[in-house]
Amino acid sequence: MIPVPEALARVLALANAPEPETVPLAQAHGRALLQPAISRLTQPPFDASAMDGYAMRAADMGRAMQVIGTAAAGHPWQGQAKAGHAIRIFTGAPVPAGFDHVELQENIARDGDMIRVETRSSGSNIRAKGNDFAVGDQIAPGRLLTAADIGLLAAMNLPKVVVAKRPVVAVLAGGDELLPPGSDPQPGQIISSNDLAIAAMVTQAGGIPRILPIARDTDQSLRDSFAAAADTDLIVTIGGASVGDHDLIGKIATELGLDRAFYKIAMRPGKPLMAGRLANSAMLGLPGNPVSAMTCGLLFMQPLIRAMQGLPTDIRTGHARLGCAMRPEGPRQHYLRARLDWTGGNPVITPFTDQDSARLSLMSQADALLVRPAHDPAREVDEMMEYIPLGL
Repeated sequence: MIPVPEALARVLALANAPEPETVPLAQAHGRALLQPAISRLTQPPFDASAMDGYAMRAADMGRAMQVIGTAAAGHPWQGQAKAGHAIRIFTGAPVPAGFDHVELQENIARDGDMIRVETRSSGSNIRAKGNDFAVGDQIAPGRLLTAADIGLLAAMNLPKVVVAKRPVVAVLAGGDELLPPGSDPQPGQIISSNDLAIAAMVTQAGGIPRILPIARDTDQSLRDSFAAAADTDLIVTIGGASVGDHDLIGKIATELGLDRAFYKIAMRPGKPLMAGRLANSAMLGLPGNPVSAMTCGLLFMQPLIRAMQGLPTDIRTGHARLGCAMRPEGPRQHYLRARLDWTGGNPVITPFTDQDSARLSLMSQADALLVRPAHDPAREVDEMMEYIPLGL
């Protein structure tokens, strides 16, 4: 068995370089930016008024001034600023050269076309040309584009961006006992849930899941499934990767030429994880127990999918005070389903008493996975512990 960090490094090494794809900006939200997005405009393109008020020379603010024009957004004033003059101006309008101050309308006393400043603002109320961004400014690649990014890119006058293609991920559950949801299970049969859960995790990481029909426990059924997945970037199998007489996935994958990176990790749940490359596809063989499959999906599959898009692969973690005492840990790194409570703004983490890897309901109830390194010593209440948050 190899430790988790080494296993993750070997999994990430399976990622092919991201492939570029140019998409319209309207379709770019949530995509991984692959090439720098370079602004074609300066914003604002001129000195702009930040307020509704009057544009003037700061040197004239101690005397009466004559209002000689009006400027509004999209309708600039075309005259020439002179001493003792001011113009009515509205938010977003260009401030004419020669005026260096905009005073708020509520700070002005007006009589006909004459005004006087009664209260002076502390700032100029002018947004300088280019104070948001300028021609040539960039949004760096290696990030998921947010709604704010889309707005910024649009303001930069970029109708398209180059993003990473979404990896296509085949999800294959196998077993004669499995039936799709909505079926009427007979004695000895169960409903297949892992494939749908793992497919959801693929989508969450930015991939495109392709759920394959449930494979039967025969060589030919599995060969047909692998053939159907041959054009995908990643093949994720669930169950059947152990060493039992009916665990055929590892056997068939090896016969088809799997270049195995490792098999078995020093972690719980999820020891029987298989990884490697099968022809042009990376491959992960997840355990069949639901919690084991999802834990391995979180720790290995999602970082691999992010790597395929040129995104950071670090797993988000936090620290919280322990809500109960714990005995020493064994020889494998342990990820315990846990509840997070917030006391006075500080998180307290308490693992569930039952950590059965077949109990999917506890995974649904969990807020986090409490991380305990191999051979972690006994822990007392209020000690600080690392955790991985779950959920969106």
